[in-house]
Amino acid sequence: MKNYIKIAMLSMSLVGLASCDMESPSISALDGSTVYSTYSLAESEVMSVHVSFGETNSYRGRFLPYYGVNTDVEVMNSPDITKAGDDNKYDLSNYNTSPTNGQMNTDNNAYAKFYEGIERANLAIEGLRQYGNIEENPDMAQLLGEALTLRAVIYIDLIKAWGDVPARFVPNGPDNVYLPRTNRDVIYKQLLDDLKEAEGYCYWPNQNRITQSTERVSKSFVKSLRARIALYAGGYGLRGDGYRLSKDPELAPEKMYQIAKEECEAVINSGYNKLGGFKENFEKLCKDNVSAGGESIWEIPFSAGRGRVLYTWGVKHNVKDQYTQQAQGGVNGPIAFLYYDYDSEDVRRDITCVPYEWSKDLINGNAFVTFRAINKWCFGKLRYEWMDRIVTSTNDDGVNFQYMRLADVYLMAAEAENELGNTAAAWGYMQPVLARVLPAGKVSALQSKYTANKQAFREGIYEQRALEFAGEALRKPDLVRWGIIDQKMAEAKQKLTALQQRTGAYAGLPDKAYINNAVDKDKIQVYGLNKGEDDKEFIASIKDTWESKNWFVSKDEYVLTDAYIEGLYTVQPSTHSLWPIWKTFIDKSNGYLSNDGVYGQLSD
Repeated sequence: MKNYIKIAMLSMSLVGLASCDMESPSISALDGSTVYSTYSLAESEVMSVHVSFGETNSYRGRFLPYYGVNTDVEVMNSPDITKAGDDNKYDLSNYNTSPTNGQMNTDNNAYAKFYEGIERANLAIEGLRQYGNIEENPDMAQLLGEALTLRAVIYIDLIKAWGDVPARFVPNGPDNVYLPRTNRDVIYKQLLDDLKEAEGYCYWPNQNRITQSTERVSKSFVKSLRARIALYAGGYGLRGDGYRLSKDPELAPEKMYQIAKEECEAVINSGYNKLGGFKENFEKLCKDNVSAGGESIWEIPFSAGRGRVLYTWGVKHNVKDQYTQQAQGGVNGPIAFLYYDYDSEDVRRDITCVPYEWSKDLINGNAFVTFRAINKWCFGKLRYEWMDRIVTSTNDDGVNFQYMRLADVYLMAAEAENELGNTAAAWGYMQPVLARVLPAGKVSALQSKYTANKQAFREGIYEQRALEFAGEALRKPDLVRWGIIDQKMAEAKQKLTALQQRTGAYAGLPDKAYINNAVDKDKIQVYGLNKGEDDKEFIASIKDTWESKNWFVSKDEYVLTDAYIEGLYTVQPSTHSLWPIWKTFIDKSNGYLSNDGVYGQLSD
């Protein structure tokens, strides 16, 4: 029931307020020795870090909606260079972002709120180390592990978005008010050490009452996050002298892959989390099912009145209807060709790629499904129609953001094993992910294809992580760390052009698509998106009752426009894969911060 929200808000709201018992001190009067030696008070301080996730322009309304698009699987609907002036929204995703971006150049945006969360974590870490008696009290040790892990979450997201950033690992004071950018390798190593320490403190899922929820940090999450950070640290990134690997021998790729292998295999072999079904995972997420032990390992928690996860990544609803009282969704969606990248029998395709939205018009008070367009697909992993509650907020839906799930752990393990030369073992970790979404014969065919050699399996990782995690904002940092972002983004434009003109792999796709305008979410039917779906007799039987749409050409013009294709990126992605630090923070840094050379010229 998301009790952490109540705990966190208690920590913030009670500061400075007197107790009803006039003989009891207010929380503001309590010193650190009292707060961090009392479990309930210490817990509220750690949980206050979550509040920084939910701030209006933090993860909620800026980072989660905008970081991670555009890629070769995800786009902002729809990328168009002619829309660059739309409050600079499109400039955040086209790899040409200005320090004065209209969405971000404010004192209360994600960059500021991330450091707010870090400060809260730093205070909790310091207090728990000093007063928490963690050697004798395992629940207090769990809190220290959580604080270390939440700080690592924020730092890795800072590095993903801004590269080298100031390192603040102690509470703010006179000596560290102003700090320059820090070489990210220093931060990577600190995070890897912190998480190794946190592993010794945190309970496995359901090992304790604290870790019965996916909103709380468990040992599974600590280990999974450490593996992810190791892969980032050992991969490519935009650095001071260009786009390259780290020169630090402690972060050599083979060492980082070894960490990832060990951490992921420990999570898998522990048995505390189970995969389950692909669709089941996302239905549970939409239903606010935060029971630990399933595929979901950790989620950024939002209360019912916060969070814009469905607003941004869900299926579009145009009016208040039978499934929601919020007319939102569909801000980001699959790139136009993603649907066609899936095997037609892949369970993930029709869950991930949705060609429709819910109508503006109502029939007897109910909306019905109606086509969007080939340049405006919706992601379908998140759906208001899968929820158990009606969303009534204007902009916030309260659905958590799933930050880590077990399928990611399996595929990280597979990647690490392959890169360390164990391709046969690597397949053992990819196979369970594919077995739940493809027929056995097709899984066997992929086994033959991918295990041919190390490079073939590497290409398989590239492919399967795209198909598995589309719409989860993992693709951009994956492409960056693999060193292939320029290649894959160029390929994406080539594929878009071929799809626009229906040449090559897309030759023979039907002109029109048809949908049955269902009002029931379980009775939706679509025809005409696949090759061979142009049977004249069937079309004649539905033409008077189903909606039809020209899918590729409308009024003698391509629906998939040149502006869509060119707007995917406007400069070289690898050398513009970071956001600059916003001007408002540069101006107030007393000269310590600069964006000079942020695109490939920052000093080591």
